[in-house]
Amino acid sequence: MPSHARSETSADPAVLAAMREAMVGTLMERTGMQVQDLDRRGGTMTMPVAGNTQPAGLLHGGATIALAESVASMAAILQARSVHGEGAQAVGTSVSAVHHRSARTGVVIATARALHLGRQVATYLVEVLDEDEALLSTVTVSTMLLAPRPA
Repeated sequence: MPSHARSETSADPAVLAAMREAMVGTLMERTGMQVQDLDRRGGTMTMPVAGNTQPAGLLHGGATIALAESVASMAAILQARSVHGEGAQAVGTSVSAVHHRSARTGVVIATARALHLGRQVATYLVEVLDEDEALLSTVTVSTMLLAPRPA
């Protein structure tokens, strides 16, 4: 595991399996994103550069942002459920990205860590690195935590 990865905690295997199942048929699946580690405080996801490039052959900035928002949003769902119970959800409300450099090949790694874990809002800082651990992008993602809706 790269040194930047969150190694102090690992998600419950059942939670990881459920989140991976939830990715089926989504943008996350189509871009090749994979959940490596996840809990309400953050997580790590990977994505191949191949298939996620712009015409110039560089990793697309939008794909990078999608990866960052995905890992933060999945962690926020777990925060929402810890606060509001099973069935709670999280939705992104703000994303701010700075792209420092890009990648042409390999896999990129997005690692999210919580900046704020509230009852209504959770905010994460996501660093996206290449396989050599060079910083590609820094992304801040804020989410609104939603209680389950009555049936």
